[in-house]
Amino acid sequence: MRSIVSDTYIILSFLVIVLLPQRVLAQSDTTSRYMLMPLIFETQQAPFDDVTAQSCDSCGVKFDMGWLENVVQQRHRVNDARYRLMIENPDIVKFNESRLPKPPKEVVVEIDPSATELQVEAQKVDGEKFKPVDRREIKVHNWLHTLVGSLHGTQAYISNNWYQGGENNLNLLADVQWDCNLNQKLHPNWLFNNTLHYRLGVATAKGDSLRNYCINEDNFQFSSQLGYKAVKNWYYSASLLFKTQLLKNYVTNTHDLAASFLSSGELNVGLGMTYDYKDKDGYKMFNLSIAPLSYNLKICRDIDHIDPTKFGIDAGKHTKHSFGSTVEMKFEWKITPSISWKTRLYAFTDYEYVQGDWENTFSFSVNSFLSTQIFTHLRYDKSRPWVENWKYWQFKEILSFGLTYKFATK
Repeated sequence: MRSIVSDTYIILSFLVIVLLPQRVLAQSDTTSRYMLMPLIFETQQAPFDDVTAQSCDSCGVKFDMGWLENVVQQRHRVNDARYRLMIENPDIVKFNESRLPKPPKEVVVEIDPSATELQVEAQKVDGEKFKPVDRREIKVHNWLHTLVGSLHGTQAYISNNWYQGGENNLNLLADVQWDCNLNQKLHPNWLFNNTLHYRLGVATAKGDSLRNYCINEDNFQFSSQLGYKAVKNWYYSASLLFKTQLLKNYVTNTHDLAASFLSSGELNVGLGMTYDYKDKDGYKMFNLSIAPLSYNLKICRDIDHIDPTKFGIDAGKHTKHSFGSTVEMKFEWKITPSISWKTRLYAFTDYEYVQGDWENTFSFSVNSFLSTQIFTHLRYDKSRPWVENWKYWQFKEILSFGLTYKFATK
């Protein structure tokens, strides 16, 4: 019975090929070979489950579609004959698409004259051509470090006979920031961010008869956030902020101190919630910390030379303790590969007075090492003495150009 079916299949295949138009067979020489291949069940087919020839009058291009119609008809006849044979005689279908046998191994046949026999061996792979891949151990960092340092400045030289007058001046601004954050890809339920930041600005002081330079920026700041995930991007968190001045600064043309180390200093500790978001591409970062339970400590170490009331501390006191609420928002946006914006908004209140800072830094990169920065700092502190022009507001703006270097671990 099996031989009869096989003979029927060969005869049917031959008749289908003979019945095909001669012009089509000339175009497709592979038809006969395809018809005589072993039957392999691929998948369930629907009627006319194939490409159909369609006209293209709507596109305005005129071309002959006869060749495509002939090829499609030829393919339909071949598929129909093979598929009908498989359905009517499933016992002659040895394999389906998912159970095909493994291809035979490549062998090498060698003649052994002494033994008058053929030796068949598997083909050997040359190890020199296929060297093993150099497997390098991937280092996993639990802590991600980012160090950014910059030295910017402005300089002007004016001759003593310049028709408009003026004075020589030199301004330098050094900025160092170190971020040490817990890798959230390895610890998704934890948030632990630490930042150490120091800014120092020095400028020539032509108007000061006692000194050749003055300090116009001296800010040492350390901040830390520790949180445990509550839901999505929200964390139960504890925050800490400490800032002070490191160097001594004097009032112009006097020996009176304006500020020094821990004069003033400030410490803030709070408990609350933190929202932390970073996009996948690393272009945007948003961090919002709300601490309804917050403790604030103001320090003036040298009350013998500095008036503590300038920092909101009672006269004759070294410290002032306050309890209230704190809000801090940080946002970073890499607008283009060469332009970025960083902003920080901080506010504390003990429900009697309010103090806040709003810092903005716009960076314009010339290349990997040169950049221009615009830094603005708007401050409001109701605990300080009232001034007629600015009242409780204070403002600082710095435009600088210079060197910038960034190092980061990934």
